[in-house]
Amino acid sequence: MVNLKGKHIYLRALEPEDLEFIHEIENNQKIWEISNTITPYSKFLIKQYLENAHQDIYEAKQLRLVICDIEDEALGLVDLFDFDFKNKRAGIGILIKDEINRQRGYGQEALKLLMHYCNSHLDLHQLYCNISEDNTISLKLFESLGFITVGIKKEWNYVNGLYKNEYLLQRILN
Repeated sequence: MVNLKGKHIYLRALEPEDLEFIHEIENNQKIWEISNTITPYSKFLIKQYLENAHQDIYEAKQLRLVICDIEDEALGLVDLFDFDFKNKRAGIGILIKDEINRQRGYGQEALKLLMHYCNSHLDLHQLYCNISEDNTISLKLFESLGFITVGIKKEWNYVNGLYKNEYLLQRILN
């Protein structure tokens, strides 16, 4: 059995009951820049997404897990994307929904759990993430977990009339 439980949080699969939680996240314009979104999502589309969330990572090429505290409250989401089994790598991303729960160690614990899962169960060799140059909190978080900046994508994202650079960070797992 896969252990995705830490000291303060655990990771679990998406459930139909997560519809409202995901709808709030996907429609929060304050975080659209992070998720590279420019339009809202309907509950209908999110419900369809949840109905297909059971797909195996080898088929869907992605995995989204809910970060929950020990009282079973959903705090955020952690994602693997661009899963590439042949080259043993994937992208990784994280979001803690409410600002009050950010910078409390939940994100770091969730990433550690997912990184261990990637190494021990998915046999991945490396993970990477893309972080805007002005997202210093995320840069610090990923660097604290051994991710190294390997490149900068100049003027990569167009946000509110300005082009922003984006860092590419990488972590070799084994």
